[in-house]
Amino acid sequence: MPDRSILLSFDVEEFDMPLEYGQSISPQEQLTIGKQGLDVIAPVLNDTAVQTTLFTTANFADHYPDTIKALSEKHEIASHTYYHSSFSNEDIAKSKDRLEVITGQKIYGLRMPRMKQVDMHLLKDAGYSYDSSVNPTWLPGRYNNLHLPRTLYTENEMIRIPASVSPVLRIPLFWLTFKNCPLNTFIHLALKTLKKDGYICLYFHPWEFTDLANYQLPSFTKRWSKDILLERLLQTITSLKKEGDFISMNTYLQKKVPV
Repeated sequence: MPDRSILLSFDVEEFDMPLEYGQSISPQEQLTIGKQGLDVIAPVLNDTAVQTTLFTTANFADHYPDTIKALSEKHEIASHTYYHSSFSNEDIAKSKDRLEVITGQKIYGLRMPRMKQVDMHLLKDAGYSYDSSVNPTWLPGRYNNLHLPRTLYTENEMIRIPASVSPVLRIPLFWLTFKNCPLNTFIHLALKTLKKDGYICLYFHPWEFTDLANYQLPSFTKRWSKDILLERLLQTITSLKKEGDFISMNTYLQKKVPV
């Protein structure tokens, strides 16, 4: 098998997307939906050939410490700050410290909720080794990062691992593309990117794999769900397994740039 790496990650968080669209959802329901999603993707997380990176809010970990601790025995737990709906600079260090207490392991990476910008100096001061908070594409109404490197780079002494986009056209290979383009097309683009770059960085959210039909969200955010979406992911994983190894981001960096 070629020496290629698949960096599969999930943002383990409170399901607060309805708030963006003016729909009320209680903090407990947000947590419950997030946990239900983790349960649905158990076939992925239990696959002995798949190691992932789970960018986890400390708030979620506070409510499900045993679950996060158990997952940390196989997968990498990284920080998704403290809360998904609110942020202060202090949360960068606080979330890292709290996740280290819960898992008993060092936390190396951070991803900002919604891929928001973050000061690399703050991450360095807090003791992180890498950041994965950039999607080097154009997403209308969210960000325009076409000027940023498409693959791993360093900014202010901090390693950054962008979410993967296809060569040339920079089609984002993230959860919304996965939901809204034909599966064969997504897999084709993923394999093309993997072979070009030697690695691919994909990210999803556990809550995507729950039943979102009753939430007043745009159809493109909740197309497919539950077992159908899980089957699409499993098919994608099967195809990628033939071309590389599923490893965590920190494991990848230890191979490329010892941290």
